Amino acid sequence: MWAELLPIGRSSESGGYRRYAWTGADADCRAWFKDQALARGLTYELDRNGNQWAWLGDPLGTDAVVTGSHLDSVPDGGAFDGPLGVVSSFAALDELRRRGAEFTRPLAISNFGDEEGARFGLACVGSRLTAGQLTVDKAHQLRDGDGVSLPDAMEQAGYDPATIGADPQRLARIGAFVELHVEQGRALDLSGDPVGIASAIWPHGRWRYDFHGEANHAGTTRLVDRRDPMLTYAETVLAARRQAELAGAVATFGKVSVEPNGVNAIPSLVRGWLDSRAADQSTLDTVIAGIEQAARERGERDGVDVRVTRESFTPVVEFEHTLRDELRKILGGDATDVPVLGTGAGHDAGILSASVPTAMLFVRNPTGVSHSPAETAGEDDCLAGVTALADVLEGLACR
Repeated sequence: MWAELLPIGRSSESGGYRRYAWTGADADCRAWFKDQALARGLTYELDRNGNQWAWLGDPLGTDAVVTGSHLDSVPDGGAFDGPLGVVSSFAALDELRRRGAEFTRPLAISNFGDEEGARFGLACVGSRLTAGQLTVDKAHQLRDGDGVSLPDAMEQAGYDPATIGADPQRLARIGAFVELHVEQGRALDLSGDPVGIASAIWPHGRWRYDFHGEANHAGTTRLVDRRDPMLTYAETVLAARRQAELAGAVATFGKVSVEPNGVNAIPSLVRGWLDSRAADQSTLDTVIAGIEQAARERGERDGVDVRVTRESFTPVVEFEHTLRDELRKILGGDATDVPVLGTGAGHDAGILSASVPTAMLFVRNPTGVSHSPAETAGEDDCLAGVTALADVLEGLACR
C-alpha cells in the first residue's frame, strides 16, 4: 500500500508532496482509497462533504468505531502526515482479519478531505463541514490563491457542491473515532517509545496581518520619507518569536505576500500569515496580544497601517477521558507502559471531538521534523503503530 501511494503528488524538484484539495493529485489519492476499500470487500461511500468512508458492517448502523486520517498535504509536505493513519487503518483491518476477530460493532475507515488547508487557507474543511463548525455560506466564500472558490473547485473535480453542510445523522452513528498519526515532535523519540496516546491538542489559530504603506521608488525616495510596510512586517516577525519564547508557546509567520513585489519598489502592502499555538488559552491570548501590540507600535513609527484578521481558531481539545483510558487499558494498563502526551498540531480528531468521543495514537518520529520532505518514521515503529491500532480496534469493536 505504501509503495502505491508514495509517488502520488510528489514534486520531482523538492521531493515533497503537493496533494492539494480537489486537484489531480487529490483525485489520485481518492482513487487509491476507493480501490483499497473495494479490494477488501468494504462498502465504499463518499459523503455530502467529499469525505471518503469504507465500511465493514452496516453503514447505517449505530455505535460504529471509525478510524482513519487524511491524504492531502501542506506545500512540499512529507509522506507520513495523514497517509500513515489511512494506510495503517487498512493494515490494522487486515491484521484483525488475520486474527479471526469477530466484530460486534460496525467499523469504518475514513479519509477526511482538505485537512491541511493548503489550498483554501482553512484547515480541516471536510471534518469542519461535517461537524457543523463551518457554515455553507463561509465554505462558499473560501478561495484559493488563483481566486477559485471551493464550490467551483469541487465542481471541476466532478463533485456536486450543492450537497455540502452539517451531517449530524452521520456523526450520531459514530460511537468512537480513533486517529493514528505520526508524531509531530520528538517526545516519543526522547522517551524511547514507538507509540503514544494523545492527551490534548493545544489551542491554535491563524491570523492575517495586513501592513499598508506607500509604494515608491526604491532608489530615489529618502529613507525618512518612506512608509515601508516591510519594516513593520519584519519587526512583527521578530516580535512573534520573542513573545512565543517568553511564554513557552510557538508562533510562526510562514506565509507572506508583497505588492507590487518589485525589486526596485518600496512595497505598498505586505500581508503575512501568523500561526500560533500554546498549551492553554490564557497563554495563547497573551502571545497574540503581545504580537499585535508590537506590530501596531512599529506601524506608528513607520507610518504603516496595521490590520489584523483572525482567519481560523480551534480551542483546546481534551480528548475524551473515558476513551483515552480505555486505550491505555487495551495497550498496557498504566502510564509507564504507554506514554500520554499533548500536541500542538491540529487534527480531524480534534474537530470531531465536539461531536463524538475521539482519541489519537502517535507513532514515533525520530527527527521530530514534520510538514517537510524530511519527515520520517521507522518501519518497525510504523508496524508497531499498526499493531497498536489493531489492538485498539479489536478492544473497541470486537467486544
